[in-house]
Amino acid sequence: METRSGWTLDPPPIATPPAAASPAASPAAPEEAFGKRRRSWIREKLGAAGAAIVALFAKLKALLLLAPKIKVLATAGSALVSVAAYSLFWGWQFAIGFVVLIFIHEMGHVFALRRHGIKASAPMFVPFMGAVIWARSLGDDALTEARVGLAGPYFGAAASAVVAIVGLVTHTGLLEALGYIGFLLNLFNLLPVVPLDGGRAMAAMAPWMWFLGFGGLVVIEFITPNPILLVICLIAAYDVYRRWAHRHSPTAEQTAYYRVAPRDRMIIGAAYIGLIVVLAIGMHFTYIHRTIS
Repeated sequence: METRSGWTLDPPPIATPPAAASPAASPAAPEEAFGKRRRSWIREKLGAAGAAIVALFAKLKALLLLAPKIKVLATAGSALVSVAAYSLFWGWQFAIGFVVLIFIHEMGHVFALRRHGIKASAPMFVPFMGAVIWARSLGDDALTEARVGLAGPYFGAAASAVVAIVGLVTHTGLLEALGYIGFLLNLFNLLPVVPLDGGRAMAAMAPWMWFLGFGGLVVIEFITPNPILLVICLIAAYDVYRRWAHRHSPTAEQTAYYRVAPRDRMIIGAAYIGLIVVLAIGMHFTYIHRTIS
């Protein structure tokens, strides 16, 4: 069928909708127009703080793992300082032996404390003052305090006896002298006044003996003036006053602390007097008379 020019009976072509733009072709977001999105200032600071905290905890964990080694190093370091100080007067051989005897004495206290379930530090040496240990307490009652106090001289007396016997058998003057000074050191510690070991024993036996022991310290200081002994006298004066005042406080806790059975008092008394006798005998057999020409 003829039609007019420019016209047709065929259906018009179906318009194809434009293809959707691919995501890759989409324009960049405003915040990414110049590259990767930047973190906020607060998030950066929090991230840095978190990293610092993690590093700190890592270092603390390392220190905790090294704590036992640090304690050993501290004890060894203070011992070396004491050896160097004593060597100026007695020579390095005697100084080493003397420090070892002090260490054994203090380990007696540590052993007794740990046996009663009380944590105690390793000994720390103080030149010309001996050594010290730290513990949260000396026990829950005066009987435990007495046992802890006497443990040091017992350990020290045993060590001094071994050294003295070897010295007497081998005719070694150095060992005999070490045995003698060990006996003397432990005997001095048995003076019945706090903070000495004898004063700890008196807490379970007869606390009034603290005053007698303090008077003995003062007499010794007047006879042979010594700055170290003077420091001990000052500490003893304060400690005796404080302990005696607390002992007579009306609190039930203080009353219970000093309540010791008569049988236990007798045992502590026998251990105390017996140790004094042993130390005196040891000093007698190891005494070496020295003359200076």
